[in-house]
Amino acid sequence: MPAILIVDDNPIQAVTRRLILEKAHFPVVLADDGAAALAKFDAGEQFGVVITDHCMPQMTGPELVKKLRERSSTLPIVVLSGLPEAEREYDGMEVYF
Repeated sequence: MPAILIVDDNPIQAVTRRLILEKAHFPVVLADDGAAALAKFDAGEQFGVVITDHCMPQMTGPELVKKLRERSSTLPIVVLSGLPEAEREYDGMEVYF
């Protein structure tokens, strides 16, 4: 089963999500920013889904999703945000918000 890649600059949120998913027997890989996520992806790691935060330093969620879409148009991507207005920033990117 390919791993779930969680991208979040908040370590408490990232670890909490990882623990919940691992308890359900999903393999999980963490990345603390977009650059780290892309490095894992480019290193050949296989992911079944990416779960990313919207607000992150250096590379925002929309910027990361654009770069991921350059690499895979079919990879399922889930974006997490407490900002309902953020959803429009992902128009046309085929994400679950």
